[in-house]
Amino acid sequence: MSKSLIVVTGKNGQLGWEISQISNQLEYLFDFVFVDVDELDLSKPETIPDFFKQYQPQYFIHCAAFTAVDKAETLQDLAYKINAESTGVIANECAKINCPLITISTDYVFDGNGTKPYTTDQATNPINYYGYTKYLSEKLALENWKKTIVIRTAWVYSTHAANFVKTMLRLMNEREEIKVVNDQVGSPTYAADLAAAILQVIQQWHLGNEKYGIYHYTNSGIISWFDFAVAIKALSGLTCNVLPVPSTEYPTPAKRPFYSAMDTSNIVDDFQVKLVDWKKSLEHCIKLLTA
Repeated sequence: MSKSLIVVTGKNGQLGWEISQISNQLEYLFDFVFVDVDELDLSKPETIPDFFKQYQPQYFIHCAAFTAVDKAETLQDLAYKINAESTGVIANECAKINCPLITISTDYVFDGNGTKPYTTDQATNPINYYGYTKYLSEKLALENWKKTIVIRTAWVYSTHAANFVKTMLRLMNEREEIKVVNDQVGSPTYAADLAAAILQVIQQWHLGNEKYGIYHYTNSGIISWFDFAVAIKALSGLTCNVLPVPSTEYPTPAKRPFYSAMDTSNIVDDFQVKLVDWKKSLEHCIKLLTA
């Protein structure tokens, strides 16, 4: 029996890379093709149909995106093409060949004025251009193809590529004192955990569990960036002094939501995905980074 082909975009990003690290666990069921900008340039949406003609995937996991939040404020055309327009084209191509699609979105589709975890059906209201392009990418994907799952995630980190955890470890090694904002609250996501959740969804699909729509996935627990930094310091055994400061001390071109925790119950209920406590996952990642 021939195996189903899964195409994964963003192979050099945190999530795509983490999926590649565990893909061999499912090699008895699936073949994987991992691509990045060299194989599929999302700034040129017109090239996407030819890519689909070449690969004809049975499942498509779309991790690639323009994720430079502050740069998106000025590079709006590029951010729009990569995040919104290309995702719409990918969904359209998936529809032509009946290929279920998972596309990754963000907590930044919300305005951050909430006080309890956002549910999947709450109104979106992005406050920066990056969030706006991701909101559009969700809309286009869901409009263009009914067999689409949008997974919103947040505060992603990994042993691979640039992220908050690796930046904090570097700064804590270099400096005696650092300042971290304590008025932005959310949930971290270890990319390895999200990768496992995505492959769990694909396996469930493969077994006939045909559920689609919007889902949220993060590690469990709600903290501030300051809390996150303090935990990184404690788990790595570093002595740098970590000071809490308000966001006004660190003005950025793009506004950040103050509250972006999300209700993750749907993905647990519909796909039996297991949620991991944020601190447990952070500890695992730091062990790998400091080994």
